[in-house]
Formats: sequence, C-alpha cells, structure tokens
Amino acid sequence: MAGAIIENMSTKKLVIVGVILLLFQVLSFLVGGLFAPSPTTAIHYVATKCVDVRKHNQQSKWFMPWGPHQCEKIRDFSEAMAMRIQANDIVFAVHIPLPNKEMSPWFQFMLVILQFDIAFNLNNQIAEDGAMVTIDVGLAYRDDILSEWTEIAHSRELRKLSCNFTAPKKPENEGRHYDCDLMPFLELGSVAHKYYLVNIRLPVNERKRVNVGIGEIKDIQLVGIHQNGGFTKVWFAMKTFLTPSILIIMVWYWRRITLMTRPPVLLEKMIFALGISMTFINIPVEWFSVGFNWTWMLLFGDIRQGIFYTMLLSFWIIFCGEHMMDQAERNRFAVYWKQVGPIVFGSFCLFIFDMCERGVQLKNPFYSIWASDVGTELAVSFAFLPLKTSFKKAVRLRRLQQPFPPPTFRDPSKKAFSSASQV
Repeated sequence: MAGAIIENMSTKKLVIVGVILLLFQVLSFLVGGLFAPSPTTAIHYVATKCVDVRKHNQQSKWFMPWGPHQCEKIRDFSEAMAMRIQANDIVFAVHIPLPNKEMSPWFQFMLVILQFDIAFNLNNQIAEDGAMVTIDVGLAYRDDILSEWTEIAHSRELRKLSCNFTAPKKPENEGRHYDCDLMPFLELGSVAHKYYLVNIRLPVNERKRVNVGIGEIKDIQLVGIHQNGGFTKVWFAMKTFLTPSILIIMVWYWRRITLMTRPPVLLEKMIFALGISMTFINIPVEWFSVGFNWTWMLLFGDIRQGIFYTMLLSFWIIFCGEHMMDQAERNRFAVYWKQVGPIVFGSFCLFIFDMCERGVQLKNPFYSIWASDVGTELAVSFAFLPLKTSFKKAVRLRRLQQPFPPPTFRDPSKKAFSSASQV
C-alpha cells in the first residue's frame, strides 16, 4: 500500500491529535454526566373504566377519565355486573400526561407498554395454549384543555397473553393475580401536542371466539416512556457544536490529500467516507422536529446509524487488509467484496426489519412486529441472519488462511533396516 497521509505524520503530531481527541471525549462525558439529566422518564398510568351509555357504540365520542367532561365511571367489574353493563360497553380511558402536566416536542418520542391485571378464577381461566387478546384502541390529541379531541389513529390489534400463575389452581387461591409479561402497545416518533387520550375496548364475541379464555381482567396499566426535555437540549447543543468541527477537519484532511502529487489511496478514501457518514449522523436535523410534527424521525435516526456502522465496519476491514504484511498490492475496493459483502447484506437485513416495525408505525402507531408468532420469527430471522452469514464467512476465510501442512518424507534406510530386522 502506498503511504497514507496519516502514516507520514510525525510522532509528535500524532500524539497531539490523540490528546486533543481524548480531551474532547472526556469533555463530552463530563457534560453528559454533570449537566444533562437522565435520558428518559417512565410514568405509570392506570386506566379508568368508563361506561359507554350510547347505543351502537359510536366511535365519534372520546371518553375522558377526569376533567370537566369526564365519563361515567365504575370502580370494578362487579359493579358493572350489578348494573347489568355489558363488557362491550366498557371503555378503558387513559389521559397522557397526568393532570396539571403537559407534553412537549422536546420529549422527541413516546413509547407506551401495556400490562393486564388478571385475577385467577376457576370458571374463567386463561387458555393453556396461549390466549390472544383483541384490543380496539384509539388515540387522539388536543393542544387546549377545552378544545375537541382530534383522532390520530384507530386500530384493532391482537396481543398474545403470556401469564404465569405460581400458586396452585384451587378455590382458595381465587382472586390472586397472574404474573403477566409486558406487551408493546404504542410508539410515537414525535410528541408535537400537549395532551393525548387513549381509549381501549375489549370487544367480546363468544360465537367468533373473540376475547374468550383471557381470564378475569381487573385493570389495565400503561407505562409511558419519553425522552427528557433537558437531556434533549444538551444533546442538541453537543451535536450542533461537533458538526462544524467535523466538517472543518474533513475539509482540511481532503485538502491535504489533493495537494499531494499522487492520487488518493483506498485507505484515505475510506477515512474520508467515514467522516462523511459521521457528519451525516451528527447533523442536528432534530432541531426541526421541535417545530414540526415529523413522526419519521426515529426511522430516520436508525437509517443514519445503520449507514455509519456499515461504513465503520467496512473501514476496519479495509484498514486491516491494507496493513497485512503479505506483500500483496490491494488498494482497490473490489478486492474486499468478500469481506464487505456480508456487512452490506447484514445492514440491509436490519433495514428491512426496521421498515417492518417503524415503517408501519408511521401509519399505525399501535403496530408491533413482536405481537404475533410469525412476526417474532421474522424479526429474529432478520436480526440473526446477518450474524450467521458473517460467522460462516469468518470460518471460511480462517480455513483458507491456514497454511498447508509440510510434506512428510519417508526415510528409505529406516524402511530397509526394519525389513532386515524382520528377516
């Protein structure tokens, strides 16, 4: 390999550059540890049981758990049975955030997970073969306490119950709760509004076996997770400061290369491409998400990270290959297609997986690829197929790089001696 510009630098300059980079890294850790708050906050919500007193359950009305126009509420299902209220007339309502609080665009995203509180009942147990819960859910927003709710999304989703009852299933243990796993419920890539309202129905249809064999549901609990506004501001400030610095270094580096009499070598091109990908991931486009409802920012962030890590792994492959002491002249990207190919293939598989998850959530924020067995198998396949391919490629390259065993020669005199001794 022809001498790269970094190899022509003196030891003093390399030490200076290394110390400056180390100081920047230490400063970044200090800013994140001393000034920035915790990255995320988790808030617990318990759904309020509202009664739909209208006929035919029209979806035009939204049920508020509290406030001036709050719904007609019940404490538990025993009260509903006493009042002859059917299960299809019960709506679980959750207002996000809690009373006297507001959401903010600085929160960047909102992730909500769901958990059912299910009591054990001998006459209404959870099916052993894995019960599926059908959820009719709607999401709405408003930016004023007195304004009307505007629908964001409405969907009917399926979630698989994974519950465990540790005590013996006997009459004396009736009323004890199952230990149920958390389930993905909602993910928004932008928090552009102040107030959100979630209405959940559990429709029952015994003829079609809808929500049959799911146990005796007592409550629905939600946990909302969002990014802290203070952390977002510190994060944006650091990205805004670092992006011009990286651009200046890239311009200086490429100018030094173009001033040389020879054309750029492959390693120098890869360093420049790595700088471009680093600049792309650090450009603070998130500033626009504060003023615009860009729900695709999470997907865009994943794509930027995928491009950067693909370029980083490819750079290390080429860096190691260009410094192998085998006297082979490479300096061509086509030489490394067997090593870089699995990296690109793995990145493409992860991109397909991300599109199947967050790409669909742009239209339906309640969708989750992990909600069904088929989706889970597909997600695991897309996640582990790149790892399996890379492992096979590494084993194959390792076998090809092993030296052949030296040839063995038989000593004729030893053979003759052994033959004579036998005679």
